[in-house]
Amino acid sequence: MDFALSDEQKMILAYGEKLVRDFDRAHFLEMAEKREFPAEMWRRMGADGFLGMMVPEEYGGAGQGMTEMALLMEGISQQGIPSFMLIAATMVLAQIAHHGNEDQKRRLLPAACRGETVFCFVITEPDAGSNSMRIATTARRRGDRFVLNGQKTFITGADIADYGLVVARTTPLEEVKRKTDGFTLFVVDFKQAGIEKTYIPTGIVAPERQFQVFFDDIELGPEDVLGEVDRGFDILFESLNPERIVMGAMGVGIGRYVLRRAAEYASERQVFGQPIGAHQGVQHPLAAARVKVEMAGLMTYRGAWAYDQGLPAGDDANMAKYFAGEAAIEAVDAAMQAHGGNGFTKEYGIMDLYPMARLLRTAPLNREVILSYIGEKTMGMPRSY
Repeated sequence: MDFALSDEQKMILAYGEKLVRDFDRAHFLEMAEKREFPAEMWRRMGADGFLGMMVPEEYGGAGQGMTEMALLMEGISQQGIPSFMLIAATMVLAQIAHHGNEDQKRRLLPAACRGETVFCFVITEPDAGSNSMRIATTARRRGDRFVLNGQKTFITGADIADYGLVVARTTPLEEVKRKTDGFTLFVVDFKQAGIEKTYIPTGIVAPERQFQVFFDDIELGPEDVLGEVDRGFDILFESLNPERIVMGAMGVGIGRYVLRRAAEYASERQVFGQPIGAHQGVQHPLAAARVKVEMAGLMTYRGAWAYDQGLPAGDDANMAKYFAGEAAIEAVDAAMQAHGGNGFTKEYGIMDLYPMARLLRTAPLNREVILSYIGEKTMGMPRSY
């Protein structure tokens, strides 16, 4: 086992330090308060060659793997600027690169890698969250074309996305032999008429916003299908492990950021004639949280390594997402406690990250479903859901 990073991987991890010279956490919080997507930062990341990390070079990407994408997310998150849209880019661009036809790759990927166009991932529905089999959004055949109708919810960045990768049923559930059949993925132009977006206010401090999206008779053609009609679940399943892994990296990065800030504060803040960090009651919770963040990092990169090797990564990816969410929550909580009253102020910027860390326990797949997956798939126990 070799845990050392290559020079190139070290550079990717350190990119966040370069990015925050112009787009620091203060800028992140300003954009979050205005609910305005940091488009300039996004384009900078594209110009620097980091948005298409998992896209082959011939289509404008960097030709790297899951490990490098996770390092990128961890690197920017540990500077206090985590990005939900980078999760969408991870899920969508790699799948277009792997499963798109040549026209789709050349038409869609270069501009996305440059940060000139933005994609969102569109799957969750009001009555089909964790149970994706119950998706009700349909794309009915009309000759050799399709008509898309339905409703999606909690779609990150739907307002600023140029395209959405939409999961729909092209064959009803009751007509398929296997419940995973009948799904098709479509690349949908989000700027066209017939798509309505309704903002969902949340308490998460982030520049990206959440939306309900309604599709009303959106006409699509074969050129919009990613992969094969009725075989989209294979691609969908393939995209879920990268999502879990990159969210694990986000949790690790958030944990590193808040614990670094807390350690600095605890080393400087004087109480009873000495730094508060000299007291075990302050020091030990931060140290224990650091242990868990490091453990989450190991699990995250084991999942990334398995994915890059073409090995089954489901167990590792789910464990990474589970443990990173728990570690991030504990890290933010310990950092807030170490800061005392200052931990609740905007000036110190710790509490702002709690809702995002807490989200990692719930979305896009809650920890209870992950534990059920591990119990059944990893440990061989009876299905519990």
